[in-house]
Amino acid sequence: MHLVVCIKQVPDTTNVRINPETNTLIRAGVASVVNPFDMYAIEEAVRIKEKLGGKVTVLTMGPPQADAVLREAISMGADEGVLVSDRAFAGSDTWATSYTLAAAIRKIGDYGIIICGKQASDGDTAQVGPGIATHLDLPQVTYVRKIHEIAEDHIVAERMLDEGSEVITCPVPCILTVVKELNEPRLPSLRGKMAAKKAQLIQWAAKDLDCDPKGLGLDGSPTKVVRIFTPPPRGGGEILAGEADAAVRALVEKLKDVVIATSK
Repeated sequence: MHLVVCIKQVPDTTNVRINPETNTLIRAGVASVVNPFDMYAIEEAVRIKEKLGGKVTVLTMGPPQADAVLREAISMGADEGVLVSDRAFAGSDTWATSYTLAAAIRKIGDYGIIICGKQASDGDTAQVGPGIATHLDLPQVTYVRKIHEIAEDHIVAERMLDEGSEVITCPVPCILTVVKELNEPRLPSLRGKMAAKKAQLIQWAAKDLDCDPKGLGLDGSPTKVVRIFTPPPRGGGEILAGEADAAVRALVEKLKDVVIATSK
């Protein structure tokens, strides 16, 4: 079975900066890591390969330095890394990102299960995985915390809900988005690190993909960031002194005044 894992290089959360002109993240020169939820996706794909055989291809979209996350995935046991990188992809929202990744997956071809982390730590939208499923017209199971069964034509997975869980049988090919309860990512072995260092990564630009240029980058992003600003600080509060009963009555009266003022 051919497993494709979509991963993302995200900035270290302590070093996030915003370009005030474009309202996009500044990634150049910023320490970056593999998106934490994607580590569970990589681990699960490698476990499936070790159990059933097959191949694991890891795919990412980003600047040239995003090759680092592909090599980390290879050091964990992935077989191949594909970097989709082009200035035409800059400023992509989740829709344009999923459109681009779907085009790359079509080019990879012969896929069985596509696995994504449930969300990225820099956007926290949880939209890219479902977006890929939409563009590829594939069934999906989101928030997967356990895989019960895998066959050539179907998979049985347990997904998290707000209260409890549900078990779903899904045809293959399909897309899974996974949560941290699924597994514990391994540490790369020395042999894995050496293999990652020597690995020949595949790199595709926009011209290498069968896609509409109007669907890429800022032009293909229906979501627009109009303005980014720091919220004003909250005003100082008021301490109601005196006996408890009197303070409670005073608080109730003030709350009534607030309700009346906001209802006008």
